[in-house]
Amino acid sequence: MMKSFADLSEKEILALAISNEEEDSRIYLNIAHRLHEQFPSSAKVFQEMAAEETGHREMLYDLYRRKFGEFLPLIRRQDVRGFIKHKPIWMVDVLGLDEVRKYAAATEMETARFYRRAAGQSHDVPVRELLTRLAEAEDVHFDFADRLDKSVLSKDARTREDDTARRLFVLQYVQPGLAGLMDGSVSTLAPLFAAAFATHHTWETFLVGLAASVGAGISMGFAEALSDDGSLTGRGAPLLRGVICGLMTFLGGIGHTLPYLIPSFVVATAASFVVVAIELVAISYVRYRYMDTPFLRAAFQVVVGGVLVFAAGIFIGSA
Repeated sequence: MMKSFADLSEKEILALAISNEEEDSRIYLNIAHRLHEQFPSSAKVFQEMAAEETGHREMLYDLYRRKFGEFLPLIRRQDVRGFIKHKPIWMVDVLGLDEVRKYAAATEMETARFYRRAAGQSHDVPVRELLTRLAEAEDVHFDFADRLDKSVLSKDARTREDDTARRLFVLQYVQPGLAGLMDGSVSTLAPLFAAAFATHHTWETFLVGLAASVGAGISMGFAEALSDDGSLTGRGAPLLRGVICGLMTFLGGIGHTLPYLIPSFVVATAASFVVVAIELVAISYVRYRYMDTPFLRAAFQVVVGGVLVFAAGIFIGSA
């Protein structure tokens, strides 16, 4: 059973504050360790914040020993109903750089607000004073984090780290997604339209397109996941890349397959043509937006490949 904050004794409140400061310190150190290699300036910010949390813990623990002795009861934030809930550390690890910075700022602000609200509803003067002091300490720490962020992360350092974050995003998410989208959109054109023009039956054509999309998605997903483990290339977790690539491959193929659920062959084929055009434009835009390829060049390369595969499918299906 979780305990209500209103039922905590002064001793338990102080023990909870100590546990909270210790856990936040370890979270910040974990974030600093993860950021150290690619974002050293931001890592330094979190190392300093962890040191501040450790200092707060020591200050609170000294006060606790003076009032209650050496024994410190085990009470954690998850044991108290209504206490501030933070994301698990494994979820923090997968956040982007800006999200991690915002996470730290929100943590300090929310904890300060919680202590202040708790102080406002307390009828025990010593407890109210203690909670107020804790809120003030968190306010100071929030201001410290903001000043530290501005002093350590100079404009040039922030620009370099933002550029690094963008490159990692492209490497770990955009590239496998784009590879899958291109393969799914282009490679499934030939079997789909070959089946369409060979049978003129929409349901059979849909089944062929569905099978091609699923097969291509599985194949591309495994190929991407097994290509490398990401330890040297920085391409991220192989499982995540495989899922992204496989899913985008499937989406690329199923997009122009779904119109063949329409009973009319002419209408379904016309709708599929439109979807193919949209897919090719989307691929061209992604290459222009993230791969630094001029839009007209990207469109020309993608459209030429798509038209050739498209024509091959129609030619074979009409033979």
